[in-house]
Amino acid sequence: MKTEGKTLSRRGFLQASAAVAATAAGVPALKGYVSTAHAAAASPQAPITSHYTVCDMCFNRCGMIARVQNGRVVKLDPNPKFLKSRGMVCARGNAAVEHLYDPNRLKTPLLRKGARGEGKWQQLTWEQALDHAAEQFTRIAEKYTRCGVMFSPGSDMQSQFLIRFAEVFGSYNVTSHETLCLLSKNRAYLDTFGETPYADVLYSKYIIISGANPLEAIITPDTIDLIEARKNGCKIVVLDPRYTKTAALADEWYAIRPGTDMAFFLALTNVITEERLYDPDFAEKMLFGLEEYSAHVRQYTPEWAAGECGIPAEDIRRIAREIAAAAPAAMIYPGRRSSDYEDSTQIRRSMAIANALLSNWDRPGGILAAREVGVRAPYFDVPWYDDNPEDRIDHGMAPGLIHHEGSFKLMRDAIIKEEPYPIRGWFTFKTNFMQTAANRNKTLEMLKHLDFVVNADIVMSDTAWYSDLVLPSPSFLERNDPVSALQGSSACACAVWRDAVVPAMYECRDMLSICTELSRRLGFPESFNFTLDEYRKSQLESIPEAFEAIKADGVYYNPSKVYGIYFDSPLKTQAKKIELFNQRYAHEGLDPMPVYKAPRRKEGAFRLVVGRTAFFTHSNTNNALLIEFMDENTLWMHPRPAAGLGLKDGEMVEVASGVGKVQLALRLFEGMEEETVYMATGFGALSPQLPLVYNTGASIAEVLEDHADFISGNMAMHETLVTVTRRVG
Repeated sequence: MKTEGKTLSRRGFLQASAAVAATAAGVPALKGYVSTAHAAAASPQAPITSHYTVCDMCFNRCGMIARVQNGRVVKLDPNPKFLKSRGMVCARGNAAVEHLYDPNRLKTPLLRKGARGEGKWQQLTWEQALDHAAEQFTRIAEKYTRCGVMFSPGSDMQSQFLIRFAEVFGSYNVTSHETLCLLSKNRAYLDTFGETPYADVLYSKYIIISGANPLEAIITPDTIDLIEARKNGCKIVVLDPRYTKTAALADEWYAIRPGTDMAFFLALTNVITEERLYDPDFAEKMLFGLEEYSAHVRQYTPEWAAGECGIPAEDIRRIAREIAAAAPAAMIYPGRRSSDYEDSTQIRRSMAIANALLSNWDRPGGILAAREVGVRAPYFDVPWYDDNPEDRIDHGMAPGLIHHEGSFKLMRDAIIKEEPYPIRGWFTFKTNFMQTAANRNKTLEMLKHLDFVVNADIVMSDTAWYSDLVLPSPSFLERNDPVSALQGSSACACAVWRDAVVPAMYECRDMLSICTELSRRLGFPESFNFTLDEYRKSQLESIPEAFEAIKADGVYYNPSKVYGIYFDSPLKTQAKKIELFNQRYAHEGLDPMPVYKAPRRKEGAFRLVVGRTAFFTHSNTNNALLIEFMDENTLWMHPRPAAGLGLKDGEMVEVASGVGKVQLALRLFEGMEEETVYMATGFGALSPQLPLVYNTGASIAEVLEDHADFISGNMAMHETLVTVTRRVG
């Protein structure tokens, strides 16, 4: 279904696709967009060289081998020695060739000359751009203190350089994309187990997946291991308001009412504690507050939960008994979909406690502690600035704020209010909050309070389009990166780095280069007085054998302990055990155990939920190879409520919330809970330099309301209620 205002015709799209296919075959189809060094005609006799690299099309960092001919990447293959991704590469990884040779890439530093969003730019040299950035940062620091600049690094191996720069510059105000998705889960497990776990999916015999969708929102090795576990007889139960690809794999799928997951897990643990289905020896040694918790969940019976979540009481009892019988090789999958509701930390705590009662901590088929990798963060001095405020701008706004992550939602609110102090600058790297953060209009409002916004990225994202200075970044195939430590559950604990497989095109510079030059201009050159080789050597000081391993195989594996890490060691919690009853919460006046609160409901309104696809990572949708899988988003709705509204499949509808409204085509789908609607992220772009998604479909960020998890400050993406009506005109 095509919407009005589509900027790329079908003919044009096919021409673009043909160009991409030619590029993948080594033909210079993008000549004129690519530097002459990369536009030479390919010779069929030219040798193909192979280079290890690590994918950057999402956060997984899967191992790849780049095949290069005539100075061009012609193919990307999986690294068969890379255990985290099981020697595989997904569609997104394969499409990195188009990411590299995208004609819409940023090519030179650009300075805004008109109003923000007007699209008037002046090309600058790098010397001019860096001089201007240094002048602006100095001006803001002198007038508003160094905390007057906010820094937002993306999920990138070079983000550690921007974080280092922020610290030596003197700003505490660093926040990342993860404050939109992961923090409530991390907070919940930190406050229960003392650390965030990794799911040992491959060896599990029974898995309940609530809200997460690992077969589409790919995470390695979990996505691959889930298929293998299923083949090996693992039972999979999925609770999700929509019938996802993961639900299609499951033995049982329940279209749970959104926001009622806690009711299910409180009832599940009611059965486990009432029938004493847990391991008494494990409970005695490892659990704190079992008696208090058992008494607490007596009120939460399966019969009560059935009325809340829509799952029959007899199924809840049966599932509780089945998963307890399979324990400890059983789990409630920790997942990544965590930024749901205002009580998401407590929802995730209810899942964490269910895992604790399965005695699966630190055991095969359960949830595992982080393994030793050996990569160290190089030491550097952090200067003290007397005029700085005492803490971050969002300090104290959420009782469980994770200090090094903060909360973009709370920081944005504080910037708009200019309390407790003003922020006037923003340095973003590989983040696109204009498309990924709820309430895009509030992000636009925040920009009105900022004097200077600089964005470093590979393309003109919506966030870059509204920036003041745009800096072109190289793709991951064009740069050398520091060492990164990766966890892959029982598959591996490993270290990787990247070396450029082709020279950087255009005038792109990586973040290390940018931070080095800015630090020299701002008066602290000693903070970046090192080469990348020296930095890597410092990172690998405790594991020098990693150098040769990475050179030989593209990856180093630490033979660290997998299971039983904490069997003879205290946990990193106040009780030194798994805390079913959280003492710190009780001391701070929070509920020490999860207390169910029914989600908001409104007659005639639908709950809008967020979810990922296997094709795109967040808002990175402007890829001519991947857009063939989904060239426009639609609104998913169950046929029954649609019929009640007189709506038909394929027609244009208006979706409205308390903060905005959008128009897109309707898709009727029986695999939806009837009070729920869904649309994919990354469409309805504001930047004309993203032609495949500019004014195409609708931006979910336009209608999502900006709520926050009370404990962690994580943006709560599923609190939005919308109305759906036929588009008029």
